Formats: sequence, C-alpha cells, structure tokens
Amino acid sequence: NAYQRDLRKFEQFLEGKEVDLTKVESEDIYQFITFLRQSNLSDSSVARHVVAVRSFYAFLERDQGMANAAQEVMPPKIPKRLPKALSITEITSLINACDDSINGVRDRAIIETLYATGARVSEVVALNLADFSRVDDGVVTVRVKGKGGKERLVPLGSFAQQAIDQYLVRTRPIYAKREKEPALFLNEGRGGRLTRQSAWHIIVKAAKKAGLKKEISPHALRHSFATHLLDGGADIRVVQELLGHSSVTTTQIYTLVTIDKLRESYLSAHPRSK
Repeated sequence: NAYQRDLRKFEQFLEGKEVDLTKVESEDIYQFITFLRQSNLSDSSVARHVVAVRSFYAFLERDQGMANAAQEVMPPKIPKRLPKALSITEITSLINACDDSINGVRDRAIIETLYATGARVSEVVALNLADFSRVDDGVVTVRVKGKGGKERLVPLGSFAQQAIDQYLVRTRPIYAKREKEPALFLNEGRGGRLTRQSAWHIIVKAAKKAGLKKEISPHALRHSFATHLLDGGADIRVVQELLGHSSVTTTQIYTLVTIDKLRESYLSAHPRSK
C-alpha cells in the first residue's frame, strides 16, 4: 500500500511537469527527490519513495524492455537508529498486566511467545499447533516461518511454555469453532486466526494497563529479546539465527545498544572515568 501511494505521488509529480511515466529520465527522479525533501518528509520516507520508483522501473525494464532511468538513482542514506528495547522490569509489567480472564490468558501467551522467541508479530500469528514439538529432555521448540518462506527452529522458554499450555487448556477450546482449525492463536469472535492488527492492539492495551508511558509495539519485544540475549552473553551468530536475519550485519545494530550500556556503566562506576 505504501509503495502504491508513493508511485501515485510520483505520477502526480510527473503530471505537473507534463512528463510521461514511460519517458522519464534520471534528472526527473532527482527533481522528485528534491520535491519530497521540500515537503519536509523524513529521510526514511524519501528513501522509501525512491525504492518504490526504482522497483517500478526495474519491473518495466524486465517486463517491457524499457530503459531503466532509475537504475543509477540511489535512495538517501538513513542514519542508524538504535532499537528501542524494554527493560526486564517493563517486560514483566507488560506480561503481568494480562489478567486471569479467558482473554487475558490468551494475551499473556501471545506476549510471552513474542518475547521468548523474538519472532515478528506476523510470524507469531501465523503459528500453527503443528509448529510446536517437544523433545525427550522436555525442551519445546517452535518452527517459525520467516521472510521469503525461510524456516527456523527457536527454543521456547519455560514461562512461555506454561502460558501457552494454560491458553490451550482454558481459552482455545472456547474460541475454536472448527475442530480442525490449525492456527494456534484465535480471535474471540469467529474463532479464526488472530490478525496482526489484533495482536498489536493486545500489546498496546497491556502497555496502557501496565502504566508504561513509552509507545510500545510488538516489534519492541523482538528488540528486547535480542538486546537481553546479548546483554546476557549470547553469541551474536546465535542471536542472528534466532532472529532469522540472513546477514549478521543486520543483527549488529543490537550490539550498539549493549555497548552503549557498557559505556554508561563504565562512566558511572569507574573512579577515573571523568
């Protein structure tokens, strides 16, 4: 949807210049970037517009043999932003905000699963009952289907296991309208698979109930998962595998968070740091 809006804005820009979409030159795209900057868009928004235009002309080149005027136009560099991780105390408050009601049991299981696996919210709502397996020593693993259809196995901690077991016993049988419904997390109404938007709302509601002032999203739990693992001494390659990152470079952003904490601790504790 965002790409579609970006391309429509580009089309309107060209109409104002009386330039046809099929006769665009690189200079037209650079002028479009200038126009976006003058509209006070952030660098990330400008970059997304450029990516949309580049992808569009790459498609036209493949599909219709058109010259690709956007090939040399690069999106602006976006400064690295540190992921917003919650503290362990905030995570605990978020989980404890879920009460013992039928809905609360499900909501707790969702939050525990997000934090225990570091999975994206779209990956968690896509989980099926068949994705869980228990090995001989009692360890439970969950098969997470990530971007590009790639699958990864992630161990599930004891707190998340208990929360899911409670949900399976107390809540899911009430929600399920079909005997062979494969989805793990169900919605209250029709008993179908919970949507990403509903899971998002569950997190926001729990954060409000817990009295957390900062803006909380499901992705904050993924950031917290990675940050807390690295704080605890986990190997970055292991964290990369658990998060499903294809490159360790993507995972390295979390090391900036932990180094930041190390620096703070050093400056506050070392007698000759200042």
